[in-house]
Order: sequence, then structure tokens, then C-alpha cells
Amino acid sequence: MKEVSIATVDYNEYISGDPAKKAAFIQKIGDAFSEIGFAIVANHGLPAEVKDNLYDAAKKFFALPDDVKKSYEDIENGGQRGYISKGRETAKGYKQADLKEFYHIGQEELGNDPISSEYPKNIWAKEVPELRDAGLRVYNEFENVGRNLLRAIAVYLKLDENYFDDKIYHGNSILRILHYYPVQNLDDVPEGAIRAGAHEDINLITLLMGASANGLQAMTKDGKWLDVMPEPNQIVINMGDMLQRLTNGKLKSTTHRVINLNREEMLKPRFSTPFFLHPRSDMDLTCLESCVDAEHPKKFEDMTAGEYLDERIGELGLKKN
Repeated sequence: MKEVSIATVDYNEYISGDPAKKAAFIQKIGDAFSEIGFAIVANHGLPAEVKDNLYDAAKKFFALPDDVKKSYEDIENGGQRGYISKGRETAKGYKQADLKEFYHIGQEELGNDPISSEYPKNIWAKEVPELRDAGLRVYNEFENVGRNLLRAIAVYLKLDENYFDDKIYHGNSILRILHYYPVQNLDDVPEGAIRAGAHEDINLITLLMGASANGLQAMTKDGKWLDVMPEPNQIVINMGDMLQRLTNGKLKSTTHRVINLNREEMLKPRFSTPFFLHPRSDMDLTCLESCVDAEHPKKFEDMTAGEYLDERIGELGLKKN
């Protein structure tokens, strides 16, 4: 049996202008998403200082007292913007909440687009004003890289290269700044609690900026856990459920989790920043006809992206009933 590994692709090959390099990139990343749903991207163009600026601001915010952080939490918006406190998110099928807290940033500049009425406003902490500029810089960088990666995926699926462009324009994408907080005493950790329980992402694709510690694992088709360990200057990209639904399972939304490879690491903080690239709410997730045949019957009911997102937010425990 072929050994499963996480492929590394060079983003420069896609934007090089060389047709042969671009075609090779598309084939390699498409095959990776078909086989395991994960890839590591090198030379993505996000400057190191941009990442450092965001993490410096994040550390200042998460170091604030809990009551101050909670003043930036809006329970009514389903966790879509601002602070989400400890114990609020639980992976689907789990009883024990994840050991994390996080901060969400969404679209900021929407002009006259009527979709702006669907989105909550961003929430900014006055104690850490630099979080706004640093967060929006990373948001915009990842939105641009994500657009190109979806163009590569479109070609792999034999769609028009710009198939996703209008569907993700001013989409409901979210930048999540994650703090896996350190526990004070290992004996106090609830049974079964880990930093992020096994789950799949909701969106089209996720771009993950290098974490401050290892621990991310993806599940292979035979149910084994595989460590995902990018270099500090690389990002991880993985498929989400929306793209899996659209392609009738041709592209795989892989189960993944965040654990501590060494239990003692739970005494230390861990930071990471995933960018969940979402489409506009009216995107039709009906399976592509090209992905449905006698050997691959339709697996998913017809649904829009907005309907699916609403369903999943409820399952995560973020939406107030």
C-alpha cells in the first residue's frame, strides 16, 4: 500500500507565468485534495513580519483579564465576530468543549454590496488597537491567495478557471485567531479534553498560518492519524465540507484535530490562525453534474452555503437557541 503523506506545493509555480509549472501545480494540489484533503503551501507570499505582527497583537489581547475579553463577545451573532470565550465551542459529536478561546474577524470593506446586511460588524478591542490593522492585513492576504488556490482547483475539476470568483466575492470568510490556553495543572484537565476535537471544516477551503507548536493531525482514509508539520514559513491548506458537497466527495473534507504530542505541552500556550474561506450565502452547493455518475451516486441533498453554515453553527454550540 502506498504510504500516505502531506504533499508540499510551491505557490510560485502557479503564479510564475510558466504554463507547464502552473499545470504541474494544479495536478499536484488537486491530487492531494482528492487523496487526503490537505496540502502544505510554500512561497505563499505572506511576509514573516505580517505574521509576527498579528501574533504579537494576539498575545496582548489574550493576556487581558477574562472579564475584559468577554466585553468583546457577542453571544447573539453565533460566534461570527469578536471574542469567543473558553468552553464555548465543542466539536460535533463531543461532550467536552475544546481547550481554546479565539477571536473572529470578517469582511470589513463591502462598499455598496447589499450582502453587507447579512454580516455582523467586526468587533475591535480598544486595549489592543494594533489588532485591527494586523488582522485585516492577514485577512486580505489570505483572501487573495485563497482565490488563486480555488482557481487551481476549478481547473483540476475541469471548470472555468474563474468559476469560484463571483461566488467568493465579499464571501463570509472568517479569520480566526486561536489561543489554546495553557492549563494550570494537568490533573485538572477534564477527561477526554483536548485542544481541538476531531472535526471537519465547514467552508470551501481553509488556509492555516503556521502554529506556535506542533499538534495538528489529519485522518487518513484507513483511519490513522497523520501529523501535519509545515515549516515556519509555510501554510497548510485543507478542504472544507462545502467543497466536498459541491464535488460529491471527489475532493475530501478530512477529519482533523489538535492534540498535544507531549502532555506537558498543555502547560504552554499555543497560537494558530486559520482563514476559513467562505462563499456568499446564496452559493448553490448542489453536487456538480460532472462529479455524479453510476459509480458515484449523489451523496448530498441540495443546499445553499448559507443554509449549511447556519446548520453547522448550531451543531458547534455557537448559536444561541
